[in-house]
Amino acid sequence: MNMSTIGQQETIADLPAEPGLPPAHLDHAAPAVYKALLSAGKEATAAAVQAGLDQRIIELIRVRASQLNGCAFCLRMHTRDALLAGETSDRLAVLSAWRDTDYFTPVEKAALAVTEHVTLIADEQAGRAAQRDATGALSVEQHAAVRWLAIIINAFNRVAITSHYEVAPERRSGNEAR
Repeated sequence: MNMSTIGQQETIADLPAEPGLPPAHLDHAAPAVYKALLSAGKEATAAAVQAGLDQRIIELIRVRASQLNGCAFCLRMHTRDALLAGETSDRLAVLSAWRDTDYFTPVEKAALAVTEHVTLIADEQAGRAAQRDATGALSVEQHAAVRWLAIIINAFNRVAITSHYEVAPERRSGNEAR
């Protein structure tokens, strides 16, 4: 995943460390490791595209994992990216309850099930359901790509959450952001 994704104004790496304190942000504390994670994200995205997954599915995977992990920073970023990639606000609004809707295709449902399994790895029932949902809907390459995307976004969620990245409304000229 490229942290300077579509519509992203500022990357995590652009955020300054607090003066007088060691960097709380892992990207500042270990920039080489963070760059390796960025590189792995780019490779996972390329593998997904090569496997035939479009940018909307890629962003749905990122948003769903971020919902499950409670990562506000990644939720904001990837919701914006999903909208810019053509995702609808209706589908994003019901993403957390995707199983109870008719909004998603069989491929998207399989990708979301696999994402939930990777994110909630200790839940064996989710793992069995993900395998069942993925069978026939995803090719071997797509299944692997979805797992890699989920693994990478889970890593980024943990970086953002443990680094306490600030998430606040943007100020608009003359008005507070809503």
